[in-house]
Amino acid sequence: MKIRSITYFENPGDPLREEALIRSEKFANEAKELFESAGYQVQTIRFASPPFPLFMKVLENERVLSYAGDLERSLNSLGFDYLSLGPAIPSHPESYALIPDLILSTENTFCSGLMTDPKKGISLYAVRSCGEIIHRLASIEPNGFTNLYFAALGNVPPGAPFFPAAYHGNENPIFAIAVEAADLAVKAFSEASSFKKASSNLIFLLEDHARKLTRVSQDLEKITSAAYGGIDYSLAPFPEAGLSIGTALESLGLKRLGDHGSLAAAAFLADTIDRADFPRTGFSGLMLPLLEDAVLAARAAEGLLGIKDLLLFSTVCGTGLDTIPLPGNLSPEQITAILLDLAVLSTRLNKPLTARLMPIPGKNAGNPTKFDFPYFTNSKVLDVQAEELTNLFSGDEYLDLKPRSSLSWD
Repeated sequence: MKIRSITYFENPGDPLREEALIRSEKFANEAKELFESAGYQVQTIRFASPPFPLFMKVLENERVLSYAGDLERSLNSLGFDYLSLGPAIPSHPESYALIPDLILSTENTFCSGLMTDPKKGISLYAVRSCGEIIHRLASIEPNGFTNLYFAALGNVPPGAPFFPAAYHGNENPIFAIAVEAADLAVKAFSEASSFKKASSNLIFLLEDHARKLTRVSQDLEKITSAAYGGIDYSLAPFPEAGLSIGTALESLGLKRLGDHGSLAAAAFLADTIDRADFPRTGFSGLMLPLLEDAVLAARAAEGLLGIKDLLLFSTVCGTGLDTIPLPGNLSPEQITAILLDLAVLSTRLNKPLTARLMPIPGKNAGNPTKFDFPYFTNSKVLDVQAEELTNLFSGDEYLDLKPRSSLSWD
């Protein structure tokens, strides 16, 4: 297991607050050393701000781009690898249009867009705006890679350490840990003789590492005064078979992930994570990032995994649609239809879900991808069954759906 990210959450202020930068520098200097001394490889130190529309005083394009550039340069010099400026939000509809230029003008800055409001429901305007952002970003690079830096969010709370979903929710600095830990599930399941043993194996590994991570985190709390927010045990994979969630799920008895029975395997893994005792934050569920997982990518290339399959898996607990290669000729309206389904799932199931979709210019369904990125493997472009939504769905109102758990069956 590795630490994918130690994410520090802070409000940098507008203009930049010197005291916030001093705290940030101290955290970056201490965090990596402490965890590596405890035996963990730390891949990145990251910074996440509150939603930029809430703390920036002027939401004008030139001002936002200037601020983002200044903040990125400052944080990079202090030891942070990546920055998230948080999501555009429905209460500030003008914020969505700023994101493409914000991402294009920076090197290591991520953004997102919230599609839901906890009180009003799903904002059709926000969903459509996220579809337009994805469509615009897709054309920037020949392989559509720029969309790596953006995700549409459904029902995602603050404090999740995985990017692009990370954002801060209050004034006091906190930190949280995102892990690359698919290997724990591979080990736990491949050595098991029963479902009971598979579950207990994984729970033991999760809780054992959680105790170690928490001890180090408590020391880091004392040194930096940043509160420990917990661990996101979504078991992120790496594109090797031994570090694949697909490998772990197939070791339970599936010949091929994507065949019937796959939903049961996904539910079992998600349920096992739920049963483990650890300070949790973020998603802490089943993560299925297609292009980051060797087995998922292979099964998608074989035609066994599609968008609807991944949405189905998200119903039993997942992070949604992550790093999904799509045809380059998709319209913003077709992308919007996919996003709306995900937003509805997140609302009805009362769970956080994200969509990081990657239309690839010039590619059609079935074409091979050709990414050259250490965290990606290659697959084939997925087919999309979507057309423009019309009539009631084409408006700007809120779709006010109640979570199913709130319904009474008396």
